[in-house]
Amino acid sequence: MATLSLARAYQSSFQTHPNVTLALTGGTLNAFGDFVAQVSQNFTRKEHESYRPYDYARTARFFFFGFTISPVIGRWNTFLEARFPLKLYRHTKKISLGALGKRVAADQLLMAPLGLCYFIGFMGVTEGRPPSQVVEKFRDIYGTALIANWKVWPLAQLVNFRYMPLAYRVPFSQSCGVLWTLYLSVLNSREEAKQERTAALKRRYAQS
Repeated sequence: MATLSLARAYQSSFQTHPNVTLALTGGTLNAFGDFVAQVSQNFTRKEHESYRPYDYARTARFFFFGFTISPVIGRWNTFLEARFPLKLYRHTKKISLGALGKRVAADQLLMAPLGLCYFIGFMGVTEGRPPSQVVEKFRDIYGTALIANWKVWPLAQLVNFRYMPLAYRVPFSQSCGVLWTLYLSVLNSREEAKQERTAALKRRYAQS
């Protein structure tokens, strides 16, 4: 009953304020993914690794990343809906598998690479990194993350584009993406720690 009421409230909010609704939903789910990542990192740490206090600023960065990109993804889904209609005729139940495949292909070949670019750039800038470190982060993790994306997301988006109503596609992908956000969070955190170690070594070398 509570789930049904929540779905109705979401649908009503989406109809009146679609961008705000998608932004808040996406931001919240991304923040939750980072929360899961931070907790799991401490639970799975090795004996020689120290306990990491919870980084609230890191979760805030993930919230604002989801907040800013989710309305864009919503508009992208609307474009795909219009550009590649799944039903060739209005009164038929037959689905065009070709159109479905084109939606997934366009999403993975256009939106996925651009979304990862935005993620890495957004995190680098909001972490206060200089341009050289942002470029280094691109070199170190972009290719790895993009290949991992192509291993995971085509099937999820196939289900999303085929079965989910337009209003629920961003929440569906963001909900499925909690584990993906966990992966990105850990990957970004490792790169952040690497850059901090490198910067510390450079400062130590300069002072010696």
